[in-house]
Amino acid sequence: MALTMVWLRDDLRVADNPALLAAAERGDVVVCYLLDEESEGLRPLGGASRWWLHHSLSSLGDSLEALGIPLVLRAGRSEDVIEQLVQESGADAVFWNRRYGYAERTIDAGIKASLTEAGVEVHSFQANLLHEPWTIVTGSGQPYRVFTPFWNACRSASEPRPPLPAPHILGGPQLTSESFKEWGFLPTKPDWAGGLREAWTPGEPTGQRLLAEFLDGTISGYADARELPNVEGTSRLSPHLRFGEVSPFQVWHSAEHSRNPAISRDVTVFGNEIGWREFCWQLQYHNPNLATENYRPQFNAFPWHEPAPEELDAWRYGRTGYPLIDAGMRQLWHTGWMHNRVRMAVASFLVKNMMVDWRIGEQWFWDTLVDADPANNAANWQWVAGSGADAAPYFRIFNPVTQSKKFDADGGYLRRWVPELRAAENVHEPWKGDADGYPARLVDLKESRAQALTAYRELRSR
Repeated sequence: MALTMVWLRDDLRVADNPALLAAAERGDVVVCYLLDEESEGLRPLGGASRWWLHHSLSSLGDSLEALGIPLVLRAGRSEDVIEQLVQESGADAVFWNRRYGYAERTIDAGIKASLTEAGVEVHSFQANLLHEPWTIVTGSGQPYRVFTPFWNACRSASEPRPPLPAPHILGGPQLTSESFKEWGFLPTKPDWAGGLREAWTPGEPTGQRLLAEFLDGTISGYADARELPNVEGTSRLSPHLRFGEVSPFQVWHSAEHSRNPAISRDVTVFGNEIGWREFCWQLQYHNPNLATENYRPQFNAFPWHEPAPEELDAWRYGRTGYPLIDAGMRQLWHTGWMHNRVRMAVASFLVKNMMVDWRIGEQWFWDTLVDADPANNAANWQWVAGSGADAAPYFRIFNPVTQSKKFDADGGYLRRWVPELRAAENVHEPWKGDADGYPARLVDLKESRAQALTAYRELRSR
């Protein structure tokens, strides 16, 4: 009987998993996950992502056991481990779902070539993006640089395929497996993950439940409620999408099927968020160094400020003296997540008020976000900094006081995450009232804004 090895990566689910379903239809199956921290060019996961991955693999292992086979875990260089597993299992085929980072594509291409030469059948599948990055291009065949025409082109393309079912039952040989518990993904000394455990339950079952609950209720009013950080107005699907516990095909079709006149605008706005994820991955595909190099080369001359350690820590740990910034950074540190409106504000504060290189913020988010996505994280930081594609205008500097007054008018979000301000009379501008114990303002908003605008104008004039 044919035996297929399925190599899972950022697709930790059994439903709508093309590689897994095709393997099950072919015969016996071995499913493996590799911890590769040795291959050149792979970016090590941040601490919060490692915590999520630990629990996601545990959930996936339970799902596969229920279908009849174990999840095989190995650590090492991908090329070496895949070759070893093929020999151990006797697999005559290896299937995987495509990934889009440059280093990952290079590794996959090398493995495919060596396996094919050895007589092993290899197939890859589209599973994690609605549209392959090389298929959506301008009339001149170039990648899009602006979101709206990109997304319009996606919407005009063929409709994304419907989600695929999970296999009913799986069979295959038993191979020795490492234990993800021994990989050291969980923090111990100190154990800083208490807030993550309170906020999240990683795994495909939770992702599917959150999607259903969102479309059954929260999506009504989403277009406006998503801007309010003290309201449960978002889907909270981002980490589940990041690790492939939910597929974009499931999200897209479920949302479209829920569309009715009362929530049509909400579904459209939610769909645009899926489109932005696609756009970020197109940028990453065509710009492999998106997390480390300015998309717009003229920003190589930008006069970034080298922050003192205490300045940077004030931003990292929410001690800037500006309630919205501090609330967001404390939410991030506690839960591994931050509301998107606040993400834009804290990023703008770092790069435009503090004049700190966006790459420093990108790396901090990479380490602390449970949804730290290689494309989204880098593209969004460059968008705020002005160095990216379809970037925010250089003169757009998010005023944290204006933002909190507009989107958290009663101060509920601020008081939740900054307990020093729970009794403050002026929670948005505590320096105007009695706020003992709250940090002094790190920068002057007016002066720092003027400094940033000058620097941006000089850069544009070159």
